Amino acid sequence: MSLKSLLAGSAMLALLAGCAAGPMDQSGEDVAESTEANYQGTLPCRNCDGIDLDVVMNGEEMDPAEARTFTLNATYRNHPQNPPDENYAGNWEVLSGTPSDPDATVYELTPDGEGQIYYFLRIDPQTLELIDPERRRFENGEMLRLERQS
Repeated sequence: MSLKSLLAGSAMLALLAGCAAGPMDQSGEDVAESTEANYQGTLPCRNCDGIDLDVVMNGEEMDPAEARTFTLNATYRNHPQNPPDENYAGNWEVLSGTPSDPDATVYELTPDGEGQIYYFLRIDPQTLELIDPERRRFENGEMLRLERQS
């Protein structure tokens, strides 16, 4: 092998290694993405004007279970019995599949202590839909959706 070929190969290898490392952060600071997702919507209510639901999910799907936390706040609009707001905190899990879609992503929100377990189908990155504990969608599913807030 000639010296010229060896130098050209070494230069190409150095160039490719630099590309594989990715761009460098010139500021020297780590840029952390937010791992908080906030979803809001109003669910139908038989005895009131609706239930405002606010769900904040912290953590990522790949995080350990204890790092995936949530808060859920439910407020009843114009309910004749004026019930107090419901506030829950706990952990969330990722479940795979529903009876109609084995590839679907479902989030199971389990409150600490007492409280109802909530199941949400991930429609897309911006939309969650409340589903039943058997992971089935309700007929009026469009009315049970929460939209991600920026």
